[in-house]
Amino acid sequence: MALLMDKVVAVTGAGRGIGRAIALMCAQEGASVVVNDYGAAANGSGEDAGPAHDVVDEIKAAGGRAVANTSSIVDPSGAASIIEDAVSKFGRIDAVVNNAGFLRDAIFHKMSHADWNAIIDVHLNGYFYVAKAAAPHFRKQNSGAFVHFTSTSGLIGNVGQANYSAAKAGVIGLSTSIALDMQRFGVRSNCIAPFAWSRLIATIPTETEDQRARVERLKAMTPEKIAPLTAFLCSDRAHEVTAQIFTVRKNEIFLFSRPQILRSAHRSEGWTPQSIADELLPAFAPSFQKLQRSADVFCWDPI
Repeated sequence: MALLMDKVVAVTGAGRGIGRAIALMCAQEGASVVVNDYGAAANGSGEDAGPAHDVVDEIKAAGGRAVANTSSIVDPSGAASIIEDAVSKFGRIDAVVNNAGFLRDAIFHKMSHADWNAIIDVHLNGYFYVAKAAAPHFRKQNSGAFVHFTSTSGLIGNVGQANYSAAKAGVIGLSTSIALDMQRFGVRSNCIAPFAWSRLIATIPTETEDQRARVERLKAMTPEKIAPLTAFLCSDRAHEVTAQIFTVRKNEIFLFSRPQILRSAHRSEGWTPQSIADELLPAFAPSFQKLQRSADVFCWDPI
Protein backbone atom coordinates (compact mmCIF):
# COMPACT_ATOMS: atom_id res chain seq x y z
CA MET A 1 0.00 0.00 0.00
CA ALA A 2 1.17 3.55 -0.70
CA LEU A 3 2.85 5.00 2.40
CA LEU A 4 0.93 8.29 2.37
CA MET A 5 -2.55 7.10 1.45
CA ASP A 6 -5.20 9.54 2.78
CA LYS A 7 -2.52 11.89 4.16
CA VAL A 8 -2.31 15.61 3.41
CA VAL A 9 1.18 17.03 2.87
CA ALA A 10 2.22 20.65 2.37
CA VAL A 11 5.50 21.23 0.54
CA THR A 12 7.05 24.69 0.35
CA GLY A 13 9.21 25.65 -2.60
CA ALA A 14 7.51 22.86 -4.54
CA GLY A 15 7.39 24.48 -7.96
CA ARG A 16 10.86 23.41 -9.05
CA GLY A 17 13.81 21.18 -8.20
CA ILE A 18 13.79 19.23 -4.96
CA GLY A 19 10.39 20.54 -3.84
CA ARG A 20 8.76 19.53 -7.10
CA ALA A 21 10.23 16.02 -6.88
CA ILE A 22 8.96 15.71 -3.30
CA ALA A 23 5.46 16.91 -4.18
CA LEU A 24 5.23 14.45 -7.08
CA MET A 25 6.42 11.52 -4.97
CA CYS A 26 4.11 12.34 -2.05
CA ALA A 27 1.21 12.39 -4.50
CA GLN A 28 2.41 9.12 -6.01
CA GLU A 29 2.40 7.64 -2.50
CA GLY A 30 -1.26 8.60 -2.05
CA ALA A 31 -1.08 12.02 -0.40
CA SER A 32 -3.11 15.08 -1.24
CA VAL A 33 -0.53 17.84 -1.71
CA VAL A 34 -0.48 21.59 -1.14
CA VAL A 35 2.11 22.79 -3.66
CA ASN A 36 3.48 26.05 -2.29
CA ASP A 37 5.82 28.17 -4.40
CA TYR A 38 6.14 31.94 -4.50
CA GLY A 39 7.91 31.60 -7.82
CA ALA A 40 10.98 33.68 -6.96
CA ALA A 41 14.18 33.52 -8.96
CA ALA A 42 17.26 31.72 -7.66
CA ASN A 43 18.32 34.89 -5.82
CA GLY A 44 14.87 35.43 -4.30
CA SER A 45 13.75 38.24 -6.62
CA GLY A 46 10.42 38.42 -8.43
CA GLU A 47 7.42 36.12 -8.26
CA ASP A 48 5.72 33.70 -10.65
CA ALA A 49 2.59 31.65 -9.98
CA GLY A 50 3.33 29.38 -12.93
CA PRO A 51 5.63 26.76 -11.34
CA ALA A 52 3.21 25.86 -8.52
CA HIS A 53 0.28 25.48 -10.91
CA ASP A 54 2.39 23.44 -13.33
CA VAL A 55 3.20 20.92 -10.59
CA VAL A 56 -0.45 20.73 -9.56
CA ASP A 57 -1.34 20.00 -13.19
CA GLU A 58 1.27 17.20 -13.28
CA ILE A 59 -0.14 15.64 -10.13
CA LYS A 60 -3.74 15.83 -11.36
CA ALA A 61 -2.78 14.43 -14.76
CA ALA A 62 -1.40 11.38 -12.95
CA GLY A 63 -4.66 10.95 -11.04
CA GLY A 64 -3.58 12.65 -7.81
CA ARG A 65 -5.00 15.48 -5.72
CA ALA A 66 -3.26 18.80 -5.29
CA VAL A 67 -3.82 22.51 -4.87
CA ALA A 68 -1.47 25.41 -5.56
CA ASN A 69 -0.50 28.05 -3.02
CA THR A 70 1.70 30.92 -4.17
CA SER A 71 2.14 32.77 -0.87
CA SER A 72 5.53 33.82 0.49
CA ILE A 73 6.52 32.04 3.69
CA VAL A 74 8.40 35.19 4.78
CA ASP A 75 4.99 36.68 5.57
CA PRO A 76 3.44 34.94 8.61
CA SER A 77 -0.04 35.26 7.12
CA GLY A 78 1.22 33.81 3.85
CA ALA A 79 2.78 30.90 5.69
CA ALA A 80 -0.46 30.32 7.57
CA SER A 81 -2.42 30.30 4.30
CA ILE A 82 -0.54 27.15 3.23
CA ILE A 83 -1.96 25.24 6.19
CA GLU A 84 -5.35 26.89 5.79
CA ASP A 85 -5.49 25.68 2.19
CA ALA A 86 -4.67 22.14 3.29
CA VAL A 87 -7.46 22.10 5.85
CA SER A 88 -10.06 23.88 3.70
CA LYS A 89 -9.37 21.83 0.54
CA PHE A 90 -8.54 18.43 2.01
CA GLY A 91 -9.88 18.49 5.58
CA ARG A 92 -6.62 18.13 7.52
CA ILE A 93 -2.83 18.48 7.50
CA ASP A 94 -0.55 15.54 8.28
CA ALA A 95 2.92 16.63 7.24
CA VAL A 96 4.84 19.79 6.42
CA VAL A 97 7.97 19.84 4.27
CA ASN A 98 9.91 23.08 4.75
CA ASN A 99 11.99 23.26 1.57
CA ALA A 100 11.60 26.78 0.16
CA GLY A 101 14.70 28.90 -0.26
CA PHE A 102 17.19 30.75 -2.41
CA LEU A 103 20.84 31.83 -2.25
CA ARG A 104 22.64 35.16 -2.02
CA ASP A 105 26.26 34.18 -1.59
CA ALA A 106 29.06 36.59 -0.74
CA ILE A 107 32.24 36.57 1.32
CA PHE A 108 31.29 37.41 4.91
CA HIS A 109 32.87 40.85 5.12
CA LYS A 110 31.37 41.87 1.77
CA MET A 111 27.86 40.57 2.50
CA SER A 112 25.17 43.24 2.65
CA HIS A 113 22.70 43.52 5.50
CA ALA A 114 19.91 43.04 2.96
CA ASP A 115 21.35 39.75 1.72
CA TRP A 116 21.88 38.53 5.28
CA ASN A 117 18.30 39.34 6.30
CA ALA A 118 16.73 37.97 3.11
CA ILE A 119 18.25 34.50 3.62
CA ILE A 120 17.47 34.37 7.35
CA ASP A 121 13.90 35.47 6.62
CA VAL A 122 13.07 32.61 4.27
CA HIS A 123 15.29 29.76 5.48
CA LEU A 124 14.74 30.23 9.21
CA ASN A 125 11.91 32.65 9.97
CA GLY A 126 9.75 31.30 7.15
CA TYR A 127 10.24 27.72 8.29
CA PHE A 128 9.19 28.75 11.80
CA TYR A 129 6.07 30.51 10.49
CA VAL A 130 4.88 27.49 8.51
CA ALA A 131 5.62 25.08 11.35
CA LYS A 132 3.85 27.29 13.88
CA ALA A 133 0.76 27.46 11.67
CA ALA A 134 0.59 23.66 11.47
CA ALA A 135 1.26 23.06 15.18
CA PRO A 136 -2.31 23.61 16.51
CA HIS A 137 -3.68 21.08 14.02
CA PHE A 138 -1.00 18.55 14.90
CA ARG A 139 -1.68 19.00 18.62
CA LYS A 140 -5.41 18.55 18.17
CA GLN A 141 -5.06 15.33 16.19
CA ASN A 142 -2.09 14.04 18.24
CA SER A 143 -0.04 13.35 15.14
CA GLY A 144 2.03 15.11 12.52
CA ALA A 145 5.42 15.24 10.85
CA PHE A 146 7.80 18.05 9.98
CA VAL A 147 10.65 17.64 7.51
CA HIS A 148 12.92 20.69 7.39
CA PHE A 149 15.61 21.14 4.77
CA THR A 150 19.00 22.09 6.17
CA SER A 151 22.39 21.98 4.44
CA THR A 152 25.90 20.69 4.90
CA SER A 153 26.83 24.38 4.69
CA GLY A 154 25.31 24.65 8.16
CA LEU A 155 26.48 21.23 9.36
CA ILE A 156 30.06 21.50 8.10
CA GLY A 157 30.65 24.86 6.43
CA ASN A 158 31.22 26.50 3.04
CA VAL A 159 33.00 29.59 1.81
CA GLY A 160 30.88 32.62 0.96
CA GLN A 161 27.69 31.43 2.65
CA ALA A 162 27.61 33.03 6.09
CA ASN A 163 23.92 33.89 5.76
CA TYR A 164 22.89 30.51 4.37
CA SER A 165 25.10 28.53 6.77
CA ALA A 166 23.74 30.43 9.78
CA ALA A 167 20.14 29.94 8.69
CA LYS A 168 20.59 26.24 7.97
CA ALA A 169 22.36 25.64 11.29
CA GLY A 170 19.42 27.43 12.88
CA VAL A 171 17.02 25.05 11.16
CA ILE A 172 18.66 22.17 13.03
CA GLY A 173 18.05 23.93 16.34
CA LEU A 174 14.47 24.71 15.33
CA SER A 175 13.77 21.12 14.35
CA THR A 176 15.26 19.75 17.58
CA SER A 177 13.20 22.18 19.65
CA ILE A 178 10.01 21.25 17.81
CA ALA A 179 10.76 17.56 18.38
CA LEU A 180 11.24 18.17 22.11
CA ASP A 181 8.27 20.51 22.56
CA MET A 182 5.78 18.41 20.60
CA GLN A 183 6.80 14.84 21.35
CA ARG A 184 3.97 14.50 23.86
CA PHE A 185 1.52 15.19 21.03
CA GLY A 186 2.96 12.47 18.83
CA VAL A 187 4.57 15.01 16.50
CA ARG A 188 7.92 14.32 14.82
CA SER A 189 10.48 16.73 13.39
CA ASN A 190 13.50 15.81 11.28
CA CYS A 191 16.02 17.46 8.96
CA ILE A 192 17.44 16.56 5.56
CA ALA A 193 20.58 18.10 4.10
CA PRO A 194 20.30 17.37 0.36
CA PHE A 195 22.90 17.05 -2.35
CA ALA A 196 21.14 17.66 -5.65
CA TRP A 197 21.65 19.64 -8.82
CA SER A 198 19.20 22.53 -8.93
CA ARG A 199 18.98 26.14 -10.03
CA LEU A 200 20.36 27.13 -6.61
CA ILE A 201 23.40 24.88 -6.95
CA ALA A 202 23.86 26.28 -10.45
CA THR A 203 24.92 29.55 -8.80
CA ILE A 204 28.06 27.94 -7.34
CA PRO A 205 31.16 29.60 -8.81
CA THR A 206 33.10 27.62 -11.43
CA GLU A 207 36.20 29.78 -11.60
CA THR A 208 38.70 27.12 -10.49
CA GLU A 209 39.31 23.52 -11.53
CA ASP A 210 38.19 22.26 -8.09
CA GLN A 211 34.96 24.24 -8.33
CA ARG A 212 34.25 22.93 -11.83
CA ALA A 213 34.88 19.34 -10.70
CA ARG A 214 32.56 19.79 -7.75
CA VAL A 215 29.76 21.09 -9.98
CA GLU A 216 30.13 18.11 -12.32
CA ARG A 217 29.74 15.76 -9.34
CA LEU A 218 26.65 17.63 -8.22
CA LYS A 219 25.05 17.32 -11.66
CA ALA A 220 24.92 13.54 -11.16
CA MET A 221 22.67 13.99 -8.14
CA THR A 222 19.10 14.64 -9.26
CA PRO A 223 16.30 16.08 -7.07
CA GLU A 224 14.38 12.82 -7.45
CA LYS A 225 16.97 11.11 -5.22
CA ILE A 226 15.86 13.27 -2.26
CA ALA A 227 12.15 12.51 -2.51
CA PRO A 228 11.97 8.91 -1.17
CA LEU A 229 13.45 9.73 2.26
CA THR A 230 11.25 12.80 2.54
CA ALA A 231 8.09 10.84 1.75
CA PHE A 232 9.09 8.14 4.23
CA LEU A 233 9.65 10.69 7.01
CA CYS A 234 6.16 12.09 6.35
CA SER A 235 4.59 8.65 6.73
CA ASP A 236 3.40 6.67 9.76
CA ARG A 237 6.15 4.14 9.10
CA ALA A 238 8.56 6.77 10.49
CA HIS A 239 6.64 7.08 13.76
CA GLU A 240 9.78 6.40 15.84
CA VAL A 241 12.06 8.76 13.89
CA THR A 242 12.37 12.27 15.31
CA ALA A 243 15.05 14.90 15.98
CA GLN A 244 17.35 13.29 13.39
CA ILE A 245 19.54 14.88 10.72
CA PHE A 246 19.90 13.03 7.43
CA THR A 247 21.90 13.72 4.29
CA VAL A 248 21.03 12.30 0.87
CA ARG A 249 23.73 12.17 -1.80
CA LYS A 250 22.60 10.37 -4.95
CA ASN A 251 22.03 6.77 -3.69
CA GLU A 252 23.74 7.35 -0.34
CA ILE A 253 21.91 8.26 2.88
CA PHE A 254 23.87 9.52 5.89
CA LEU A 255 22.85 10.11 9.50
CA PHE A 256 24.56 13.09 11.15
CA SER A 257 25.13 13.62 14.85
CA ARG A 258 24.30 16.76 16.74
CA PRO A 259 27.27 18.30 18.60
CA GLN A 260 28.49 16.04 21.39
CA ILE A 261 31.06 16.56 24.17
CA LEU A 262 34.53 15.59 22.94
CA ARG A 263 36.74 16.25 25.98
CA SER A 264 36.42 17.61 29.52
CA ALA A 265 38.85 18.98 32.06
CA HIS A 266 38.50 19.81 35.75
CA ARG A 267 40.73 21.88 38.00
CA SER A 268 39.68 21.91 41.65
CA GLU A 269 41.09 25.37 42.32
CA GLY A 270 39.50 26.82 39.16
CA TRP A 271 41.01 28.11 35.97
CA THR A 272 43.11 31.13 35.14
CA PRO A 273 44.04 32.37 31.67
CA GLN A 274 47.57 31.08 32.27
CA SER A 275 46.50 27.60 33.43
CA ILE A 276 44.19 27.34 30.44
CA ALA A 277 47.14 28.13 28.16
CA ASP A 278 49.50 25.78 30.00
CA GLU A 279 47.22 22.83 30.81
CA LEU A 280 43.87 22.98 29.01
CA LEU A 281 45.16 23.86 25.55
CA PRO A 282 47.62 20.94 25.28
CA ALA A 283 44.93 18.54 26.57
CA PHE A 284 42.20 19.74 24.21
CA ALA A 285 44.23 20.52 21.09
CA PRO A 286 44.35 16.93 19.74
CA SER A 287 40.54 16.87 19.80
CA PHE A 288 39.96 20.24 18.12
CA GLN A 289 37.78 19.91 15.04
CA LYS A 290 39.30 20.94 11.73
CA LEU A 291 37.98 23.84 9.73
CA GLN A 292 36.38 22.17 6.71
CA ARG A 293 34.09 22.80 3.79
CA SER A 294 31.32 20.46 2.74
CA ALA A 295 33.38 19.40 -0.29
CA ASP A 296 36.30 18.39 1.97
CA VAL A 297 34.12 15.90 3.85
CA PHE A 298 32.17 14.58 0.85
CA CYS A 299 35.27 14.32 -1.31
CA TRP A 300 34.40 11.16 -3.30
CA ASP A 301 32.21 10.93 -6.37
CA PRO A 302 28.50 10.35 -5.64
CA ILE A 303 27.57 6.71 -5.67
